[in-house]
Amino acid sequence: MAILFFSLRGVPADEIEDVRQLLADNGIEFYETSAGTWGTSLPAIWLYRAEDLPAASELFDRYQTQRALTQRAHYQALKSSGEVLGFWRHNLTRPLRFLGLVILVGLVGFVSLKWLFDLGL
Repeated sequence: MAILFFSLRGVPADEIEDVRQLLADNGIEFYETSAGTWGTSLPAIWLYRAEDLPAASELFDRYQTQRALTQRAHYQALKSSGEVLGFWRHNLTRPLRFLGLVILVGLVGFVSLKWLFDLGL
């Protein structure tokens, strides 16, 4: 029976490729399922044999630890160079969109509360 090893939903393409390569390099047989036409199925990497799970999990844990370190270092490098925008700087790049969203959120909040208070609650 197949064993679910790694869900691919929301995973970056480079990480998926790294996991494929990691399993292939270590002789662990696997297959993938896609999300399907409407995205309702489970995109995942499955192992053919249950006895491969401990070895695959150990390899994957080491890979995830290393990836976390490299991604943090990459983020810190971008942050120190000023390439990472904070909340306000990100929204100031498109001020009309930001203002429109703020007005829309305020309008939805106003209508919701007005309706609630008109009922006397």
